Amino acid sequence: MPLPMPGSGAFKARMKVLFDGADTRVMCAFWLFGLINNVLYVIILSSALDLVGPNVPKGVVLLADVIPSFLTKLCAPYFIHKIPYNMRILIFVALSAAGMLVIALTPQLLDARSIGMKMFGVVLASLSSGGGELSFLGLTHYYGHFALASWGSGTGGAGLIGAGAYAIFTTTLQISPRNSLLAFSFLPVIMLISFFIILPRGPLQASYSKAAGYEAIENDEHPDDHADLHAPHEDHETLLASSIHSSSGRSFSANSSGLKSSYNGFQANLSRARGLFFPYMLPLLLVYIAEYTINQGVAPTLLFPLASSPFDEYRSFYSTYNAIYQVGVFISRSSTPFIRIHHLYLPSILQVANLTLLTLHAMFNFIPHFYIVCIIVFWEGLLGGLVYVSTFAEITDNVPKEDREFSLGATSVSDSGGICIAGFVGMAFEVWLCRWQVDHGRNYCKMQ
Repeated sequence: MPLPMPGSGAFKARMKVLFDGADTRVMCAFWLFGLINNVLYVIILSSALDLVGPNVPKGVVLLADVIPSFLTKLCAPYFIHKIPYNMRILIFVALSAAGMLVIALTPQLLDARSIGMKMFGVVLASLSSGGGELSFLGLTHYYGHFALASWGSGTGGAGLIGAGAYAIFTTTLQISPRNSLLAFSFLPVIMLISFFIILPRGPLQASYSKAAGYEAIENDEHPDDHADLHAPHEDHETLLASSIHSSSGRSFSANSSGLKSSYNGFQANLSRARGLFFPYMLPLLLVYIAEYTINQGVAPTLLFPLASSPFDEYRSFYSTYNAIYQVGVFISRSSTPFIRIHHLYLPSILQVANLTLLTLHAMFNFIPHFYIVCIIVFWEGLLGGLVYVSTFAEITDNVPKEDREFSLGATSVSDSGGICIAGFVGMAFEVWLCRWQVDHGRNYCKMQ
């Protein structure tokens, strides 16, 4: 249903209905979580040339920035519920700040040793980003749809703000890359402020109380006296206290300290993850493979004669495509209160179609104008952001409450997995497409 025209009474009424019950502090905290958790990832990618120089493939930075995050998301959902959220936040802030400091303080030499140290710093920041994403998505379980919508919008804003901030610092303000990265290393402090000061603690405190009550019942000598408080036996088997774990860091199943109980919990979570693959993980994986293959492998070859473009040099095409893509992502990741996609495979297939169309153009040069490619790239960003936020919104709506927190965190592995695959594919794809263009009389990709 389309929204009424802005300024009309119907529009104001519609907005009031959409945001009824929204807590400004929750929305602010989760927007900042999304922004800070992702902005360092973007800043690191924006600084790739400064980190490794012109002779090292920039895909090295992408993979160092993504693979640790992917491995964290792949493994952490099965044990991270043992760690309370406040402890997680401290760990993530320490890792990301330490990573940025290592990158910034490593001597600006382009030898193997200094590049290796910088990549170690990138790995630390990546571990923080991966653990942060699955944790904050799980945390939205306690705060509802507006938390999820705010998180998605914040992650979309990270692309615009991160790339823009690095460009302003290093180009407009003429601050050295080293000092710029040193300044950005203090950004994770905002995450501490968001969690410990801005975010209302009521929902988490309620879960603490629930966990304590559950433990008291489990340890009571006369459980029959509290029969009305007990969940059915099968809930003890399937619940696994997933949401309780994350709040208190403790397990409340009957034999929680035993190896058998831990193994049974792990097996149950594996079963949950298998159930998430086809409805949620696969479409998210597909859309990320397609869009990051476009961004890393195809976009650098989508070049036109300078006389028919607004640019003076060929390197400007790629940065422009990236900025337009980030605008699309920000808009769609902020759209959850207004637009919901329930059939996740449709936009994923459309993204694959974008990859096919732009690859064919890179080969056969049939799109007549640069601005048409810009429209397609903007559409690419819209589709990618829409699948991201819609996937987690669908989980929030459709997955049983006792499984929801785990499901939100576990599904987040798909975006990093897609980026990892696209990183490897994109490096080979760019080389192949550039060679094809040169062989067919278009050598723009060699003139950057």
